[in-house]
Amino acid sequence: MRMKADIELDAGARTFAAGLLPELIAALRRSRPGDLLAIISGEASVGADLEAWCRFTRNTLIDTSVEADRTRWVIRYGEAPANADTDRPVGSRLWLYTNFDCNLRCDYCCVRSSPKAPRRALGLARVERIASEAAELGVSEIFVTGGEPFLLADIGEILAACADAAPTTVLTNGMLFAGRRLETLRSLPKNRVTLQISLDSPTPERHDRHRGKGSWARAWKGIERARAEGFRVRLAATVVSDDEAEEFRRFLDAQHFGEENRVIRRVALRGSATEGVALARADLVPEITITAEGVYWHPVGAEDADLLVTPEIFPLAESFAAVARAFERESEHRRRLATIFNCA
Repeated sequence: MRMKADIELDAGARTFAAGLLPELIAALRRSRPGDLLAIISGEASVGADLEAWCRFTRNTLIDTSVEADRTRWVIRYGEAPANADTDRPVGSRLWLYTNFDCNLRCDYCCVRSSPKAPRRALGLARVERIASEAAELGVSEIFVTGGEPFLLADIGEILAACADAAPTTVLTNGMLFAGRRLETLRSLPKNRVTLQISLDSPTPERHDRHRGKGSWARAWKGIERARAEGFRVRLAATVVSDDEAEEFRRFLDAQHFGEENRVIRRVALRGSATEGVALARADLVPEITITAEGVYWHPVGAEDADLLVTPEIFPLAESFAAVARAFERESEHRRRLATIFNCA
């Protein structure tokens, strides 16, 4: 899907050495922080120059695509919002995408999950090996997500294997806790498994607009069920503004969800989303993420080529090392920018 930009700039035959740079600067002067600017050119040299220019100016190259022998680069004006978790050691948290199919079709899903999405299951055998090797690598938290993990018949065994290795959080829409799935839920170790359930607003209107009619009521029923069963429940809201975030905080205060049991995040311009915060690899502290296709930089782009680190999952120590090496390369760019203008 073509990433929408606020400004489209056709560079023609111009390059950074021949007229493109002043036009690029003029376009950014008409922009606001966070706006997206697309540059289209048939000149291959523009890509390398644009990437270097972005690093020096603290703008960010977000997307690159080829259309009819011409390349389209999308940059974000300004830096991404500050990340509050920059001090977390890389590799301390591990994310597993157990599947990509879902009973909902959320219009901003960062990995395009839906009832028609291929399952692309990670599988119990691989999860068991990942969990075993993760424990040896000192992983302190495991996050299981999808798709909707509770669609899987073996999700109980998957979560038990993860919880045996480290405290585990499963991200779910909370709508499937009935019948055999409720029995599966009850079989899990409550002291090792947290349920992170998506709820985007204090009332159904906004939540249902993004996730489907009736989904708020079913999610709230799942929240109440999980709490009644004795599980720790964390609520996660996806919002588009500070006002929505503040409204949800007040709701969580009234419902007695403490700070440790709430996640409020902005829509990311990934997957199905047509608006939101545009994020590149350089904006994200890596949180090692594993899918059936390989090892990714971060769960927010776990099917996007720009965040794929390696298609090889095992041995897990080597895939962790590959992420660490990539992070070191990103950090080296930042260190160079920090010292290049020294005057003495």
